[in-house]
Amino acid sequence: MIPYLRQFDFAYGRRDQVSPLIQRVIADNPGPFTFTGTGTYIVGRSLPGAEVAVIDPGPDDDAHLSALLRAIEGRVVSHILVTHTHRDHAPLARSLAEAVGGAPILAARPPERPLHVSAALDEDDDADFHPDVLLAGGEWIEGDGWTLEAMATPGHASNHMAFVLRQENALFSGDHVMGWSTTVVAPPDGDMADYMNSLDAVLARGFSTIWPTHGPAITQVAPFLKAYRDHRLEREAQIMARLASGDQMIADMVPTLYAAVDPRLWPAASLSALAHLIKLAKEGRVQASPQPEMAANWRLTDPAL
Repeated sequence: MIPYLRQFDFAYGRRDQVSPLIQRVIADNPGPFTFTGTGTYIVGRSLPGAEVAVIDPGPDDDAHLSALLRAIEGRVVSHILVTHTHRDHAPLARSLAEAVGGAPILAARPPERPLHVSAALDEDDDADFHPDVLLAGGEWIEGDGWTLEAMATPGHASNHMAFVLRQENALFSGDHVMGWSTTVVAPPDGDMADYMNSLDAVLARGFSTIWPTHGPAITQVAPFLKAYRDHRLEREAQIMARLASGDQMIADMVPTLYAAVDPRLWPAASLSALAHLIKLAKEGRVQASPQPEMAANWRLTDPAL
C-alpha cells in the first residue's frame, strides 16, 4: 500500500517557509487532479535583494499572481522554471515574468500540439506556452546561495522536467511523484515505459525530500517511491489477470481494477490502463486489435501467462 500524505497546513495565497531555502504559495484551484491546488515554490533566501527562482507559477489566475508578487516582494526573480505545460502549472509564467521585469522562463520543449485535450482530464496543455530557454536535462541553474539541476522525468508528460535543489538534496517533482495520489499517465503524450524509467532514476538519486506541485512534502522518500513503483507493477499484473479472465476491452476492466476509486476518475483511470497496455504491447506480452487504442480489443500474447 502507498503511504499517502494528505494532511498539511496551508492557506490559499499565504507564503509558507517550508525549508531554509524554500517558500510555497498555493493557488486556489482545488480539484480531483490538483488536490488542494497548485503549489508554487520560491527558491532562495528570504532577504531583501536576494535572487530567487520560481517553480511552476500555476494557472492563469490574477489572485495567485498577486499572492506570488507579495511573497516575492523585495527580492529579484532570476529564473522561472516550469515542470511541464499542463494548464495548472504553466499559464501564469509569462504574466509573472512580465510583472517581475522579464525573468527568463525555462522548461523542456513543449509538445508540437496539445496532446491532453480530453474530457477525462483537467490537465490539458497550455497551447500558448513558449519558454525562453529550452532544457534537455542536466543543466545547472544557479542563483544567490542555491543551485538547481534540471532532471528529465518524462512519463506523465513527454516534456516533464523535475528540478533538484542541490543544497537540500531535494527534488521538485512536479506531477511525476505526488504524495496524495498516484500520477495520471495518459496517452498519447503520457508514456508508462518512460514513466517507470523516470521513477527508477529518481529512486536511484537518494533524495532526502520530494516537493510535489500538489500536496505536502514526501520525507520518507525511498519507501514511498518503492511503494509507488510496486503499485504500478501490481496494476500491470491485475490487467494481465483481467485479460486472462476474459476481459477484452478497457471499459470491461476498469470497474474491477478501480473499484476503490471515485467513479468520477474512471475516465482518467482508463487512460492509465491504456498506458499500461501500450507498455505491455511494446514488451510483446499483449496484443491489440486493430491497434493499441482505447476502443481496441486486447488479449494476452501467450494465454498461459
